[in-house]
Amino acid sequence: MEDRYEIVIGLEVHAQLSTLSKAFASDSAAFGGEPNTHISVISLAHPGAMPKTNAKMVEYAIRVGLACNSEINRLNIFDRKNYFYPDLPKGYQISQDKSPICIGGKVDIRLSEFETKTIRLHHIHMEEDAGKSIHSNDPDHSWIDFNRAGVPLVEIVSEPDMRSAEEAALYMQEIRRLVRYLDICDGNMEEGSLRCDANVSVRPRGQERLGTRVEIKNMNSIRNLRKAIVYEAERQIKLIESGGQVMRETRTFDAQVGKTFALREKETLNDYRYFPEPDLTPIQISDETLQNIQAQMPALPWELFDKYVRDFGLSAYDAQLLSDEKQIAAYFEACVALYPQYKAVANWLNGDIKSYLNEHNLSISEFPVAPSGLCELLKLIDAGKISHTIASQKILPLMIEEAPRSAEEIAKTYNWIQESNQNTLESAIREVLAANLDKVKAYKNGKKGLQGMFMGEIMKKTQGKADPKLTQQLLQKALDEAEY
Repeated sequence: MEDRYEIVIGLEVHAQLSTLSKAFASDSAAFGGEPNTHISVISLAHPGAMPKTNAKMVEYAIRVGLACNSEINRLNIFDRKNYFYPDLPKGYQISQDKSPICIGGKVDIRLSEFETKTIRLHHIHMEEDAGKSIHSNDPDHSWIDFNRAGVPLVEIVSEPDMRSAEEAALYMQEIRRLVRYLDICDGNMEEGSLRCDANVSVRPRGQERLGTRVEIKNMNSIRNLRKAIVYEAERQIKLIESGGQVMRETRTFDAQVGKTFALREKETLNDYRYFPEPDLTPIQISDETLQNIQAQMPALPWELFDKYVRDFGLSAYDAQLLSDEKQIAAYFEACVALYPQYKAVANWLNGDIKSYLNEHNLSISEFPVAPSGLCELLKLIDAGKISHTIASQKILPLMIEEAPRSAEEIAKTYNWIQESNQNTLESAIREVLAANLDKVKAYKNGKKGLQGMFMGEIMKKTQGKADPKLTQQLLQKALDEAEY
């Protein structure tokens, strides 16, 4: 049945901006704090209290627009969005209606190693957040925390270009990655600083006209976003197939039972009764302002991905992992500036180091080994002074534990410097072969797999310090010349 229908999805992503103060007041915009401590007469809507626009909010909104190739609206007007907000004291939200700060744009999502898809943006606008209603402390009363009331947001509104829950999840991941790269939002969905509303409809395959859309509010995890879209699409298809009609409404997703539930009929623009905010002057964005913000833009994740594949010769898999987090990319960039062996550095970052970070639930900024220390370790391997196994299993753990102790110092202390003296290695090989004459004879008679056993014995005799490459060459020569 689902094969006959197409899912159509658009997302409205709300990103709380990491400004120090609120959108239109000087009180703190920090997450947390005791309830009703990040407040002022403006956020509590006392009579006569006048708002003032936070310049950082405007700058951060422009950053998003530039990153998404949006057109930046030079004249910005704020509007009052009238709505019953129990947790927004003035009874309306300051938002943007007719003149959003960013118009159009796009975000590319990576469907596979070789396939991307462009998701168009309708617009990006600035607005303030509402406070938080708490319903669990008392069965007869709700509690209101106004700390979040007035915190600045950008709302990134996509076109209905996504066709599956997986595409919506990839888009949300890309937005989260982007706002973190831009340093405008921490992207912590579990704290509510990044969340989205999903507009979901279905239509028969091949039909151009869109179906009736339903909005699922306040999705604060990518996992729940996937589940909500899948459930809602199935609900709408079953409803249509049974002769029913999909109503345009707002729904919520209950993660405990995995279902969406109706909240209210969807409002229209007339219900919001938008009109220009009379207490805020329009904002004119000058050429100079735009050029200054453009000059400070960081390298973006998809730009780094392309560089790592095109210029560094890395696989799409490695490039994706390295560019996924801004701090990981910065660590990688610092390493290859000192040691331009791109694949080797990528292997260590995506392998041993990422495993350590995941195991200890750490970020790369908390990793105790500096890029210079890792590069020194890799150079020791290159020089044949230590083996990769010793470096990975013994030296790196001690570098982490005893930072900032150097790799070479640790290797010397524990006598792990690799043996590359040819005479010493030849002596060890002769001793191993002499102690295993029957196996040498078997090798000469065709059991070539025994070479690995000989290498193991030589490594034991040299306490793992034999240079593997040189030892392999000398062992092969000794076996070829053996007469048994």
